[in-house]
Amino acid sequence: MHKPLLIALCLLLPAGALRAQEGGILPSNITFVTSTGYWEDGAGAMPSGDPEGGTKRAAQRGYYKLIAVRQTDGTARIHLQQIASTPAGPDVVSSAELEEFTAMRPFVTDIRPETSTGITRQPGMFATVYLKTDPSATEPESWTVLIDEVGDIKIERATN
Repeated sequence: MHKPLLIALCLLLPAGALRAQEGGILPSNITFVTSTGYWEDGAGAMPSGDPEGGTKRAAQRGYYKLIAVRQTDGTARIHLQQIASTPAGPDVVSSAELEEFTAMRPFVTDIRPETSTGITRQPGMFATVYLKTDPSATEPESWTVLIDEVGDIKIERATN
């Protein structure tokens, strides 16, 4: 009988290769973030307060972001952001806490987009939030967050 051959591979990094950043990229209480889907609005007249008297503005387009923010008791609050893609970079258009999740006092275990390719064929968003309402539960519940093409938001327990 042959003994299995064990091969150990070591990752050798030069001393000092891993360094702490001066400032964090994200606060430590941000446990999950996913960007997915897209939205767009057509070009239209500026608001009536426009000093140029109703000039046209460019159409806007962007994506959605779901963020789980851990609280001191271990539960999380879920925030939804609408992000505009601008020539200067991403810009937060709106941000709101999803109260349906807050009311559950969830322990969020994951947030996943509908697809990992980053490509969606129509405006809107679909993501799944995995959570436990009892931290000792063995399996998380799945909840979907759906935004349709007109921007209506629907949050419901996932069905298989």
